[in-house]
Amino acid sequence: MKTIDYVLGEVCKVILPIPEETFQGNKNSSIAICTLSSIDLLKEISNSNLLDKIGIVGRLLTENKGIDSLIRYVNSNKNIKTIILCGKEVWGHKAGDSLLKLYEYGIDSYGRIINSSSPDPFVKVTSYEVSNFQNQVRIIDKIGETKLSNIEELIDSKF
Repeated sequence: MKTIDYVLGEVCKVILPIPEETFQGNKNSSIAICTLSSIDLLKEISNSNLLDKIGIVGRLLTENKGIDSLIRYVNSNKNIKTIILCGKEVWGHKAGDSLLKLYEYGIDSYGRIINSSSPDPFVKVTSYEVSNFQNQVRIIDKIGETKLSNIEELIDSKF
């Protein structure tokens, strides 16, 4: 099954290439934005003044490698204290839901995200890395929000 998933993932990279992953903003900001599968929202934010108010904006398409990357980035950037999780949920993968479940419940001894409903919710980060992540940030759940003006309003309100 893992071989099929890998092959399908590689085929998707060729058929549907998505080169935009992250855009850096204000290095002094404590805010990160995750747009899930909303690539248009990612591009819109990257071309707006909002980039001056946030540290980084990126997408999250998978419940495993993507979450691993996000956790490692946050753990290596101690300035990030808040993640705004917005955009459209990733159909099939449920990456946003898995991130919220990981944040709330952690992982089991096999690296499975506890209570995740995703099809392959196994991460390679350690329990220690997950604990650091959980203690460092708070996640603001705005899954489904795709309007830039609403996200700007949220940030300007200081949550």
